[in-house]
Amino acid sequence: MDEQQRENQTHVTLFILLGFQNLKHLWILLFLAFLFIYIFTMAGNLLIVVLVVTDQHLHTPMYFFLCNLSCLEICYSSTLSPILLTTLLMDGKAISFSHCFLQLFLFGYCLGAECYLLSVMSYDRYLAICKPLHYAAVMNIRRCIQLAAVSWTNGFIGISIIMTTMLQLKYCGPNEIDHYFCDSVPLKELSCSDTDLVEHVNLILLFIYTMPPFLITLASYIYIIRAILRIPSTTGRQKAFSTCSSHLIVVSIYYGSLITVYLLPPSSSMNKACSLLYTILPPLVNPLIYSLRNKDVKRALRRVKNKVAIYNILQNMLIDLLNVKNK
Repeated sequence: MDEQQRENQTHVTLFILLGFQNLKHLWILLFLAFLFIYIFTMAGNLLIVVLVVTDQHLHTPMYFFLCNLSCLEICYSSTLSPILLTTLLMDGKAISFSHCFLQLFLFGYCLGAECYLLSVMSYDRYLAICKPLHYAAVMNIRRCIQLAAVSWTNGFIGISIIMTTMLQLKYCGPNEIDHYFCDSVPLKELSCSDTDLVEHVNLILLFIYTMPPFLITLASYIYIIRAILRIPSTTGRQKAFSTCSSHLIVVSIYYGSLITVYLLPPSSSMNKACSLLYTILPPLVNPLIYSLRNKDVKRALRRVKNKVAIYNILQNMLIDLLNVKNK
């Protein structure tokens, strides 16, 4: 199709997200499952944010990064899950051109930031376990803020480059996206202009945003595991290995599925399944792996519970005193 013919075609102003139309017979089960996952994800991550902000005992580098991760997961899930649920309820979802690209921007922003934040967190654990004498000096408040800022900024830079190339494409139709959200892979397939530049940029950014963070995470945990093996207590080794192995499994699934989606042919039936692994799974299990199994978080929960109980007792006493005075 030549340039003049492209110009004569109508510009797409509306996209249709098809979601999981090939699984119509399971829509109720899928809707309930994804609704539960969304509620649990939001509750777990919001709980971590509230605890870290309000409890002085959790004002440490580890929990500072956990709070950042939870904020990312909240934004991540809120960008994707409501539209996913809508596509199941309505057997597809119409979304405007601007809203589609806004979702792509927010999704890509969170994705890029999370890739680097996960590596920062693994580096933090490496310093804490393998270099404990230097940990306090290296991971000071200024350094923590800088590392978190770099992660958030990297996410913005990456998606800004992708958005610049994607918005240069012409979308003349069709307008049906065989996915549950607006991702760059199915979107570029709907373009009626040359997508070579977009594909090259996507591959370069995929390498930059997955391989270095994954290698940093892997190297950090190799050193951590070596340090754990020196722990004399069998129970201590088992607990440490449990946390490390859980984290490595989730990180491996996250990066593996992310790379698979962007390397597979766009029409592959595996795309949506792999996308679920890096969009739904990490926000769900990260609170469990990083925090809710942690003794410090459990103690913080008990302190909050005790504060609430004391507050309720004082409130009831005040109400009783006011009632006595009124009598």
